[in-house]
Amino acid sequence: MTSHKIAILGASGYTGAELVRLVATHPGLEIVALGADRRAGSALGSVFPHLAYLDLPVLQRFEEIDFSDVEMVFCALPHGTSQEIVQALPAHVKAIDLSAGFRLRDPNIYEEWYGAPHAAVGLQETAVYGLTEWYRDEIRASRLVAGTGCNAATGNLALLPLIKDQVIDLDEIIINLATGVSGAGRAVKEGMLHAEVSEGYHAYALSGHRHLAEFEQEFARVAGRAVSPTFMPHLAPMNRGILATIYVTGDADTIHTSLEKAYADEPFMRVLPIGEAPATRHVRGSNFCHLGVVKDRRAGRAIVFSALDNLTKGSSGQALQNANLMLGIEETAGLMLAPLFP
Repeated sequence: MTSHKIAILGASGYTGAELVRLVATHPGLEIVALGADRRAGSALGSVFPHLAYLDLPVLQRFEEIDFSDVEMVFCALPHGTSQEIVQALPAHVKAIDLSAGFRLRDPNIYEEWYGAPHAAVGLQETAVYGLTEWYRDEIRASRLVAGTGCNAATGNLALLPLIKDQVIDLDEIIINLATGVSGAGRAVKEGMLHAEVSEGYHAYALSGHRHLAEFEQEFARVAGRAVSPTFMPHLAPMNRGILATIYVTGDADTIHTSLEKAYADEPFMRVLPIGEAPATRHVRGSNFCHLGVVKDRRAGRAIVFSALDNLTKGSSGQALQNANLMLGIEETAGLMLAPLFP
């Protein structure tokens, strides 16, 4: 297999480290540059000892990286930073942005949710939303792919088939979601301290989580009209993983059939037998997403479940899946890792 040279920017963060972990066993990718401004000059193994066994480039500032031989860049940077960085990349370099910088197609909606004008509107017009199972052909032909939010991926993968097949009431969608603390990133935050998070469970972003904008964008694109679900995220005392419990109005058997049909040939999607619910521990460390459907005790209502690892299928694994498509590599390359259990 031809070796494609890649760079990972933001390599000192959780998603950057996850990318390195996945690419380390990829048969067709070679890491030739690692970016991390605050850690520039350090070996990645000094930042993440679990990766110290790998022979990797020293961390560099963005300005120091030579992109002349780089074919693809993964940007695991804050959303404000990523827009400027992607815009500054040489024209021959393909990019996958893991931040929120290019997810929302309408720059005005981006400004509404993120509180600042979009810094690369011209590039935004060319970006493809990186939900692989739904935009595979567009991703394959794109130069810039916007990775989805991890919460958004969890809910979208469960609900888009149901919206497309018109098997649920679009005005009665409730998404109750629990996520691990790594979803908040590696920066030091008081609310993420062990004593603040462990032995507890709480809702957050009470006035509206930013990933709600992605739900509304993707739901409307499939439905052909505005769809405004109720979405409430919760922080669970676990390092990684997301479980969405979604309440809908519709026939459970029909909903289950819709999901089975949508994902019958998808290598990373598993629809459980009806009546079974997935668990985060069964997808941890993997690029798999497990879906389940349970009948409500009231006729005409159902509960849909979706579980994935926020750092893998929700972010870095999804990015690698998209990179494989963009580089003409087998889509599953480097990603058929079994989940970690227990």
